Amino acid sequence: MASTEASTTTEANKKVVADFLAAINERRVEDLAHHMAHDVVDHNKIIHGEADEPGAAFEGFRQQMAAFGDARMVPLELIAEGDRVVARIVATGTHSGTHPRMPEPTHRSFEVEQIWVFTVTDGRISEIRAVSDRLGMFLQLGWDWPTAD
Repeated sequence: MASTEASTTTEANKKVVADFLAAINERRVEDLAHHMAHDVVDHNKIIHGEADEPGAAFEGFRQQMAAFGDARMVPLELIAEGDRVVARIVATGTHSGTHPRMPEPTHRSFEVEQIWVFTVTDGRISEIRAVSDRLGMFLQLGWDWPTAD
């Protein structure tokens, strides 16, 4: 692949991720299908209790938006190489709705840093991996740490 062609592809992939994050931040749930493949594989469950199957991320994001009505995922950096885009994000929100992990809203806020790795195939996100400060988030929200079942 020529350098110019590779640069165009990586910029297009970064735009897919940026547009996906904008849809999340603007609560455009119906637009997620424009940014994620129908069988997107999420290796890092978004939410406790999310089904472990291709495409389950759609419901996970919907549940997150319902539980955190003011949640935002602000990208601080987008770095692309080939079909991968790495996003360093600051996620914020207030637990104001029901959530499978904690059904009663605490009305407490959180702010944590996250690193997401997206694979983009044919102009849509096909795979997601993420690392997040979940302990920090749970402490800020007043949630109990999960126990082994």
